[in-house]
Amino acid sequence: MRQAEAPPSGKWTGPSHAGVKAPEPILPPDPATRFAATAQRLERLAAGHPLEAWLRFMAELARAQHAVATALAPAATPDPAITAQAIEARLPPLAADGHRRDASWRAGLALLLDTIGRSELPLAARDAIASLQQSDGATLEQLADRFLRGALAAAEVGSAVYVAAALQVYFTGSAARLKAGDLRLLEERALCPCCGSPSVAGLIAASGGTPGTRYLYCSLCSTAWNHVRAVCITCGGTRRLSLQAIEGDPGLVKAETCGECHTYAKLLYQVQDMQADPYADDLASLGLDLLVAEAGYARHAPNPLLLVGDGEAVAG
Repeated sequence: MRQAEAPPSGKWTGPSHAGVKAPEPILPPDPATRFAATAQRLERLAAGHPLEAWLRFMAELARAQHAVATALAPAATPDPAITAQAIEARLPPLAADGHRRDASWRAGLALLLDTIGRSELPLAARDAIASLQQSDGATLEQLADRFLRGALAAAEVGSAVYVAAALQVYFTGSAARLKAGDLRLLEERALCPCCGSPSVAGLIAASGGTPGTRYLYCSLCSTAWNHVRAVCITCGGTRRLSLQAIEGDPGLVKAETCGECHTYAKLLYQVQDMQADPYADDLASLGLDLLVAEAGYARHAPNPLLLVGDGEAVAG
């Protein structure tokens, strides 16, 4: 692993002269493209990768998510009054641990389980799918609650990846029905302004009206929001930040480490590859996570599709 120079300190203060646009604070997700793009990117990254079989499984899962997102009716529009009250109080209107989920997410889970290919899945994975298909609504809702609150039991890990995938589709569809202009960034800037979840990764944009802007991508509802660069997203520190990368890597994915709180967050540099996808590239760069962890840093928040264990456990 190599260490790049420390990023510049300071905060973004807005445009310094006429004609420079401020970055959009919040970018809503597009359910019609979000999961298809991740699947396509995973297939591309899987070729020749040390974790090729697992990445192809995750691509298959993303394709099943796309099928659900495009086949089922859109999620119901969140209650306007409740949404307005939450936004006024600077709270996420779709708070993951308190939002009253519509039962449609379970229909999405059923379709996802029917869609995902099973012929090459290990027996344990097929058993997990069968168990979910035989579970009643109350059991599934309780499992979803435990997942969202980080309270899964060890015996539930095999099923959790499919529940997580279905909830991602549900929350992405719900977030897409909110008006970005009505939303507000939270006081805790590291959390999603829609559902309050942490980000899966950040992307330094190379296109649009404000290239060089950092956007964090929500691990649950796929919303993106602007976060000032050169500031630790965990503790807000600026003095002991550095960028870590794998030796010989082209520089697409780096880890921004903080020497104050000893956490790190992934950064993708779009200028290195315009097809970079925060969700796919995060999964494909697990080697960087391992190296940074060995150096004593903890990830700021886990990827929800990895809460259930390592690649082998997730796939089966």
